[in-house]
Amino acid sequence: MAAEREAQLWDVIVSPRITEKGTEMSVQHKYVFNVRPEANKLEIKAAVEQAFDVDVVAVNTINMKGKVRRWGRTLGRTAAWKKAIVTLEEGQTIDVFEG
Repeated sequence: MAAEREAQLWDVIVSPRITEKGTEMSVQHKYVFNVRPEANKLEIKAAVEQAFDVDVVAVNTINMKGKVRRWGRTLGRTAAWKKAIVTLEEGQTIDVFEG
């Protein structure tokens, strides 16, 4: 049962998004994740709280559209994805982002 619950957590959270801007946001207790496009804010909050044992104050989500790219004569599009910015309570951190 524990393995099933853990699988559900990682079905919502795809990966942490470690970028320069995201690292600067960690000073404000905000962390950025790639999440499944069908995940909602309540599911993201529950998954982060259970996976990292922290208290989430707010979740902001952004749907990122795929960009048009050219490969020779053919046009293609990169995949669309969803980004979540998670704000934690004062004094809490997530160790994945501390490098």
